[in-house]
Amino acid sequence: MGQLRETKSVLAIVWSNWERPVECLGRLFENDADRRAYFLEKLREKLSDPAFRNSSGFPQGAIEDILRVSDPPYYTACPNPFIEDFIRYYGRSEGIETDDDWRPEPFAADVTEGKNDRIYNVHPYHTKVPYKAIMRYILHYTRPGDIVFDGFCGSGMTGVAAQMCGSREAVRSLGYEVLNDGTILDEEGKPFSRLGGRMVILNDLAPSATFIAYNYNRGVGAGTKHEEMRRFVTSLLDLERKYWSVTMPDGTTATIAYVVWSDVFFCSNCSGEIVFWDAAVDRDTGKVAPEISCSHCGAIYQKRSLIRSFLKFPDPLLGGVVEYPKLEPVLVGIAGNADRSVHEYPAEHFREQIADKLKLIDRLSVFPDYPLDTGWEMYRHGMGKHGVKSHKQLYIPLSALTLEEIWTQIWSVSDFEVRSKLIWVFTSIALRCSKFNRRLPSGGGGPITGVLYIPSLIRQENPIRLFARKLNELMDGIFNWLPRNDNGFCLQTTGLEGCSLPPDSIDYVFLDPPFGSNIFYADMNFIWESWLGLFTNRGSEAVISDRALTQRKTAGDYGELMYKSFTAVYRALKPGRWMTVEFHNSSNVVWNIIAESIQRAGFVIADVRTLDKKQKSFRQTTAAGAVKHDLVISAYKPATRIAADFRLKAGTEDGVWAFVRTHLRHLPVFVRSQDDKAEVVVERLSFRLFDRMVAFHVQRGVTVPLSAAEFYQGLAQRFPERDGMYFLPEQVAEYDKKRMTVKEVLQLQLFVTDESSAIQWLRQQLAKKPQTFQELHPKFLKEIGGWRKYEKPLELLELLEQNFLRYDGKGEVPSQIHSYLSTNFKELRNLPKDDLTLRAKAKDRWYVPDPNKAGDLEELRERALLREFEEYRESKQKRLKVFRLEAVRAGFKKAWQERDYATIIAVARKIPENVLQEDPKLLMWYDQALTRTGDDR
Repeated sequence: MGQLRETKSVLAIVWSNWERPVECLGRLFENDADRRAYFLEKLREKLSDPAFRNSSGFPQGAIEDILRVSDPPYYTACPNPFIEDFIRYYGRSEGIETDDDWRPEPFAADVTEGKNDRIYNVHPYHTKVPYKAIMRYILHYTRPGDIVFDGFCGSGMTGVAAQMCGSREAVRSLGYEVLNDGTILDEEGKPFSRLGGRMVILNDLAPSATFIAYNYNRGVGAGTKHEEMRRFVTSLLDLERKYWSVTMPDGTTATIAYVVWSDVFFCSNCSGEIVFWDAAVDRDTGKVAPEISCSHCGAIYQKRSLIRSFLKFPDPLLGGVVEYPKLEPVLVGIAGNADRSVHEYPAEHFREQIADKLKLIDRLSVFPDYPLDTGWEMYRHGMGKHGVKSHKQLYIPLSALTLEEIWTQIWSVSDFEVRSKLIWVFTSIALRCSKFNRRLPSGGGGPITGVLYIPSLIRQENPIRLFARKLNELMDGIFNWLPRNDNGFCLQTTGLEGCSLPPDSIDYVFLDPPFGSNIFYADMNFIWESWLGLFTNRGSEAVISDRALTQRKTAGDYGELMYKSFTAVYRALKPGRWMTVEFHNSSNVVWNIIAESIQRAGFVIADVRTLDKKQKSFRQTTAAGAVKHDLVISAYKPATRIAADFRLKAGTEDGVWAFVRTHLRHLPVFVRSQDDKAEVVVERLSFRLFDRMVAFHVQRGVTVPLSAAEFYQGLAQRFPERDGMYFLPEQVAEYDKKRMTVKEVLQLQLFVTDESSAIQWLRQQLAKKPQTFQELHPKFLKEIGGWRKYEKPLELLELLEQNFLRYDGKGEVPSQIHSYLSTNFKELRNLPKDDLTLRAKAKDRWYVPDPNKAGDLEELRERALLREFEEYRESKQKRLKVFRLEAVRAGFKKAWQERDYATIIAVARKIPENVLQEDPKLLMWYDQALTRTGDDR
């Protein structure tokens, strides 16, 4: 069957390129136009159903606008009613759990892939994961013909990656070797995958994103298609001569490449005008001075205190009069005749000609103008002070007129495939043709990525010049690099939380979810979606916004949308299969929401790595404390037989160890760092295994049958330990063998911020070296500088007494202390444990107790914690300002075991919202309590 599918796909490509019969989902059509016409009619019938149009995440726009950009069954600018047919035709019924010879561990390597790639840079979408980075994950987790799903696809890089897995050249560019039979060898020369394209289903809420993704994943025929595109570019030359030509001082005619416009401000001291370019910019370096002086009266200003000048213009489209910020042309870039060079001239030489071109705004007739909402995030951060109220006001008039004429001519092209690619090129230059395009100190231009910001120096580009250059670049090579298997993808536009996929139908999931409040995609996409006439359904957008904004979504609202999204993915993913979540956010709140939502949906997290995209985003560069790299979470859906086995043993000790064995099987055995050291696999540490076990039980509504001390004791009895990590018996030999090839194991770097991290830090210190209070105290004081303000301060002695043991000098020296002393002091070697010299040296040293002796300590500590929790429960304070986080955790756990969900909710609402959202354990208990009681927050 697999060979038959591959043969069908190859035939489809060949026939399509020659305008011969094409096969689509088992149907044969005379040509590709007939295929599209047939499925368009089916889509039109579906769109006539009000229930379909009212589905969650359905885009805002007219039915005809949806139909004119859609290419069903492969792409629809709305929910795709043909996805189930696609899966039924291309999918495989078996999952990983039926194939014991192929069971991958999580991809346990940090990935670095740059953004300077010919495909990556075709379109300036706000955030993209380099497709070569995604290829590494797809090759690791899938086989040729598997179905890959991306529910937040953005510009469609996952689709490109999935299809590029069939390109020998693309796979080799990752550093892998590809054998003649298609076997792929990793960097160590071991086979791990096979060459071959993967089928892919893409989903996004934004119509602009799915349109861009469609064109990234849809190949374009050569020959007559390219000829038509070149004719289109040639037809634009008359338009360029009409609008963008000027007469030079010597009387010759030249073409404007760009015009630099400067803000004009009003001097509150003398009422004179301050041209920003003249008053603030160093002509040699392009840098802006920290203070601005009025040339008329000498008054000194900071830029933020200046008042912007405005001009009033009649608006024939909106009616009435609108205000535009006053702009002054200061430089004109004139295109060279024989090459791409540009020569700059002062604007004074062309002032009258430029003024005449500004009057052309009256010629606008069909410009797609839509209002801006003052409650949008992007309006709040800059649009208001520029007086921008609609889409049209985002352009300098001549740019708007030129874009309108290009747009009109594009829609006169009859060939859908050519027209779609022309629109794609158009959207790729739209931002650079707007007021967002800034003049850089180097003289170049470009908008700031990830934000919509109108600069004080706007570089107005010639849209025809940009369009022609971009299209020629595509035809001269990039089109040849784009995926060619047009049948290999299926794409839809809707919210992931309402996405309906058949259960257990997807082989692998790669997600790059929205990052809370980092980027408001609906705002950012406004300029593209205004041209398409289709807008993002903001009700389904997963963002965190403050109460001043239109959406008004809290961290809890964001978390609920993410939970529903991961639940939809969990349902669709085959048991035993993997999900990779690429994530960037400097906020602990958002990170915890993502991790909690993943586990709450039913997934088990197995690993967290980094992905370095080399170039930072705007917020990564400017935000204080922003993380440098994205994080990559690997999580799996438990196999059917494992889930069934757990249900039989749920709430018992056997159920605990059944989960641990399964989880250990899914974890990487050995990870080598880039500096040739062994990394600690955090998921194999005792405390992390305990946390995962508890979460697995809680998310399934099952009582946790073991305390932490009982769990650690059982862990040590059942599983071999190496370097603080626990393994299955069959994994130890592999670890030991690889451990011998490196000199050392990298130690985890712990930061003490609260009681829990302080205990972990002390455990790390005392495991290496049992120490006295006097030795520990000065080091402890250095570590607690970052102690959180809300966390009740605890003395070192209290932490030691509640969690560790001290040798009082009586009886035999404990093994932990004896081992350290005999190893590090020659004179103490080979002495019996009751030797007086040894006992004297060991006296008053604190040490980590054996797991089978830690139970009593834990019981005493838990009683103390619960006493404090009871105080919080009975407190009349609306908000607890300072409290012991471990006490709240212990109280929540006890209340959960007793099914006292009301207590969890009541105390949680006394805790500051940011603290609750930043703590994954509290968030887990609280979300589950809300779910059990049906509370809607």
